[in-house]
Amino acid sequence: MSQTDPRIDAYIAQAAPFAQPILEHLRAVVHAACPQVEETIKWGMPSFVYGGKILCGMGAFKQHATFGFWQGASVVGASPERSREAMGQFGRLTRVGDLPGKRELSKLLKQAMALIDARGKKTAGRTAANKAPAGRTATSDVPASKTRAPKPPVVIPDDLAAAFKKNAKARATYAAFSVSQQREYVEWIESAKREQTRSDRVAQAVEWMAEGKIRNWKYVAKK
Repeated sequence: MSQTDPRIDAYIAQAAPFAQPILEHLRAVVHAACPQVEETIKWGMPSFVYGGKILCGMGAFKQHATFGFWQGASVVGASPERSREAMGQFGRLTRVGDLPGKRELSKLLKQAMALIDARGKKTAGRTAANKAPAGRTATSDVPASKTRAPKPPVVIPDDLAAAFKKNAKARATYAAFSVSQQREYVEWIESAKREQTRSDRVAQAVEWMAEGKIRNWKYVAKK
């Protein structure tokens, strides 16, 4: 196994006993499928980088572990039920058997790598196109397209930021969320009418995020 990070060794060693074999298994499968992968820690949790981009990541909580691809929807398709259960695309993992088989997981990893490679080629192509000859504009042959005004960035409220300082797992979960998932928590807190309600929501949000839960996790239909 190449390009390993001793911080991940320590992370796995400190994880709950049930989570350790899950994390070790995931780590081994990632390295077998992608020998070029590099390990690092992002937002307090183990992450795997390929081609300078985050390929996937994993994490361990009190009662479950998680695993997900950075471009999850493009790799495994949309799965609202699983994504609402916990971070990543595979729900709450309590044993290795909760994951797809090694062959299937390796196939998904190859797909994720291909997406990163394709994006790199597109970026290189745009860079070359922008270097247009004198007298021509780089975008002269590119049709104009309509663009939507982006939503304003999500700003963490001061009281939530203060609570995150006391709970590293909640902070790491929030950082790993998509922008829309972050926005759901922030807007829920900001919509409180009374100070006590807001305080209660901050506490509840931190508790849920420490468990790897998104804002509307309890409305997911259970199978």
